[in-house]
Amino acid sequence: MLSKGAGAFVELPPLSCGAIYGAAAIAVDETRSVSGQVLLLGGHCQEATSSVRLVDLATGVSTPQAYLLHVRSNFAAARLPDEGFICAGGIGGTTAEMWEQPVRDALGAAWTGRELPAMSLGRDGCSGCMLSDGRFAVLGGYSYGVYTSSCEALPLGGDGHWSPLPPMHDTRSIFACAAVAGCIIVAGGGGSLPRKSAEVYDEVLGRWLRLPHDLPRDGEMRVMGSTFL
Repeated sequence: MLSKGAGAFVELPPLSCGAIYGAAAIAVDETRSVSGQVLLLGGHCQEATSSVRLVDLATGVSTPQAYLLHVRSNFAAARLPDEGFICAGGIGGTTAEMWEQPVRDALGAAWTGRELPAMSLGRDGCSGCMLSDGRFAVLGGYSYGVYTSSCEALPLGGDGHWSPLPPMHDTRSIFACAAVAGCIIVAGGGGSLPRKSAEVYDEVLGRWLRLPHDLPRDGEMRVMGSTFL
């Protein structure tokens, strides 16, 4: 973990649930632990899973929660403003689901999930984020044997349905993605070719713009995560 203002990463205790990959981590309940807590969603252990674990970062203890509605690995996930989360794609194909946080300190309360409308494409290795207007955007991935640059977004209120966003300049899978100030920034990942490029989607302009510099590495960066500082 890299703390604000720190000059180096510190190693945290290992996960009590064991090794896992292709999972998504959503920060929750930062005030309830010395180092914070995250929900660890889905992923691969010995096989793909729909498990959800609440991980205390100070101890590594992983407490099982209610299972996702679908098995997922290498999928899009985002934290919602009300402390819930949303996820879509991966091994889950076109499916999407949204979960609400239990009432704080309610005895025996559990996370509750509901199915959302299906995406237009099954997307394995996609990334996702919340747009400034409250829509959930899912970008890129590997769909029906082909890497894709296509993107789509879902409004979360009422009877919303997925609508297309302009495609990225490059096809991407398992790449860095972050939303800030009405923009989506993506970088790296795999595709028809490994990617060193980066680009930004401007919500006001409604189009993708290439960033002027590639990732600062001699080789490509793929199968990577990201967070916004």
